[in-house]
Amino acid sequence: MLTTRATAIAVTCMLVTTATSATHAADDPDISKGSCDLVSFCVGVNVPGKGGDHNGGEDKKGTESSSGNKKAVQDCHVRRMDPQPPPGSEYYRDGKAVYEQVCVTDGQDGLIDIQFVGADPGQGPPAVDPAVVAQQVVDKMRLKGPDIASPRAAGRYTVGVPLWMWVNQSATTYGPNTASASAGGVTVTATAKVSKIVWQMGDGSTVTCAGPGTPYKGSSAMVESPTCGHRYSATSADAPGGRYSVTATSTWTIDWQGGGQSGQLEEIRQSDMQVTVGELQVVR
Repeated sequence: MLTTRATAIAVTCMLVTTATSATHAADDPDISKGSCDLVSFCVGVNVPGKGGDHNGGEDKKGTESSSGNKKAVQDCHVRRMDPQPPPGSEYYRDGKAVYEQVCVTDGQDGLIDIQFVGADPGQGPPAVDPAVVAQQVVDKMRLKGPDIASPRAAGRYTVGVPLWMWVNQSATTYGPNTASASAGGVTVTATAKVSKIVWQMGDGSTVTCAGPGTPYKGSSAMVESPTCGHRYSATSADAPGGRYSVTATSTWTIDWQGGGQSGQLEEIRQSDMQVTVGELQVVR
């Protein structure tokens, strides 16, 4: 049990998911690189003697912290629990190897952070799945729905007149968007770009466009858009609020590679707006 090696004292502690200042033995996982799959709990302990007496001969690094005018030196290291917690122990986790991060301040008050590693005892830390890291890359990209340039909410459109539809292009609304992420020694790089935009026009029609659309030029007159357009056949007078609700849905295609693997992901984002469609009035 943990209490056989240190006497517990009452402290307030926070769970620590990484240990950037800690060192580790060659066969132990590097917590600072994300090797732990679960942080269970931490307990404050009073460690007698110097911090070096309890690190099993490992090298350790010190960090300085101050409280008032007094400066305290904190040493941290990572060690494998020996013996491993037996079945039935509150620390036992279905055969996973258990490691602990120990931080000792001035050789006295310490913090033991118990961390469970997803590997069979003696097999080392678990391999990191590059596909999981790829999803982390996508999360960093902050992909958004289409930045609709046309139709405009403030615009007024006419039955039977060609409507040109297009979107503004940026890294977060259309792409390309490239980013990387690392975990457990695996680095994955991914590039995302919108592969299509599906427009639901509010009148029951759906238009699928393979690209961002073509900006309208005044000289185009009544010509259809060469890439992405629509013609309304009825006014929006009977629609809620007298407007059609338009939804543009982007499909982001993300190609990634790293850790000796590659793959492709898809993400869906959408944007909404409303347009007014009237009839052309002829004055006699």
